[in-house]
Amino acid sequence: MPDLPTPQDAAEAALFSECWDAVLAYADLCTSGSTAAAQLGREAFAHGTREARAAETGPARSAGRRPARLPRIPLLLTAVRTTAATWEEDGQGHKLDPDLRLWLNSDKAARYTGPPLQRPLALRGLRDLQQADAELLWLAEVEALPLPVVARRLGLDPDTVAEELQQVRTLFRDRCHRNHLDTPMDARCRSYARLLDAVTRSAAADAPGDLSRHLATCVQCAEAAACLRLHGGGLPGALAGGVIGWGGLAYLERRRRAVEVRLGAGRPGPAGKAAGEEEDGTQKARVARNGLLVAAVLVSVLALGVSMMPFGGSGDDLGARGDVDRQPVADPRPNPSLPSAPSLPPATSKPAATATATKGEKHTEKTDQPEDGNDDRRTEPQGTSSPTGRTEPGESEEPACRVEYDLVNQWPDGFQATVTVTSSAALDSWRVSWSFRDGQRVGQMWDASVSQDGSRVTATAADYNKSVAAGSDLAFGFIASWRGKNSPPYGFTLNGHDCAKSG
Repeated sequence: MPDLPTPQDAAEAALFSECWDAVLAYADLCTSGSTAAAQLGREAFAHGTREARAAETGPARSAGRRPARLPRIPLLLTAVRTTAATWEEDGQGHKLDPDLRLWLNSDKAARYTGPPLQRPLALRGLRDLQQADAELLWLAEVEALPLPVVARRLGLDPDTVAEELQQVRTLFRDRCHRNHLDTPMDARCRSYARLLDAVTRSAAADAPGDLSRHLATCVQCAEAAACLRLHGGGLPGALAGGVIGWGGLAYLERRRRAVEVRLGAGRPGPAGKAAGEEEDGTQKARVARNGLLVAAVLVSVLALGVSMMPFGGSGDDLGARGDVDRQPVADPRPNPSLPSAPSLPPATSKPAATATATKGEKHTEKTDQPEDGNDDRRTEPQGTSSPTGRTEPGESEEPACRVEYDLVNQWPDGFQATVTVTSSAALDSWRVSWSFRDGQRVGQMWDASVSQDGSRVTATAADYNKSVAAGSDLAFGFIASWRGKNSPPYGFTLNGHDCAKSG
């Protein structure tokens, strides 16, 4: 399995992190498991990156039309498709999704590698745009990024990016219309070409009955209609389906959900603030309503408890209950059921509780075991069973997780690193946190979403890698900046539980 290419500079490193997340999302759709998805993604990423670098460093033409090529993200996504086709040819098709295998062996897949004039119209139209225009259209329509985020990423003016996007949409439509007229077609399709252009220009125009029936039976003209109709919200689907091919609409939906989670679920990244400014008032109102509901519930519970207190009964039961209630306070052992983090999201509470309960059971067995008559264990001082000679309060012999931090690459003002965590318990979701010593700031992250508060960084599972089997690894990578010194991070936790360092 090839490793990911090493970024040539900080700008390419940031671009790599953005592209890798997209590549892995599509590779996960194309394969039958997470291991195969990572392998397919790495091979496609390495192949696509070499192709992109060759196109960028190739000899420039002094005159004439520039060579047509796709922006970086759709170029890498098509590399995933072509790598999957190579797998199928080399006898590795069992690693692919069964529906994708059927598609790869059909005439639909042959369109993407056949004669240029027979290829999907959206693919040809996007390639014919200038590189900056094509990137703007893809990031806004397919990746579904908010326009302020797109503007910052491409170095555009946020005040005029919406107007520029509309102009690019019009240019894309014009390229698709010209390519449609250049496409070899039969006489019936050609007779509808001008009518199709006129109908799709206006949002209020209705297609005549004969044209509507023709679009229902002609794939080529239906694709043209989707690319030419800029209104109605069909352009993202036309782009994703025409450029990526199989799984384009599923990829589109996955990317939209990822953006909603990253920017709309309270975990803003570097660009999340701009996307969530309008929600500040709504969020405050929701917090206020939740506070009132909690207060009402507490008052109700208190009233119910007072009404059920047996004031007229004997004091024996009250005394017995009081002893039970006081027992946890008098118990000198730490309560293993209390999480080490202040709070956990609902998605992560289940695995954290499982890991905690396991540690608690082991602690109880060790404490209660001397009572079975083994005098040697009863007289042994606490803490001598630890390999280091002492045991911290609340520390378990076996950690809930182990972490390995790997500094992959470093340049004068930035670095690339990966984090691999081995969990002793099965997880339905996860959050990994750590602290930096020297003011490092995480800029981009893949295979997880990131938030940072001062020196404390938290990585939260992506949609496709939330589940982790007991004893298995979870891994993610990131790009960060540093200045002066770049010490390794410390204080790793998994869902609020301390992790031991591997090695």
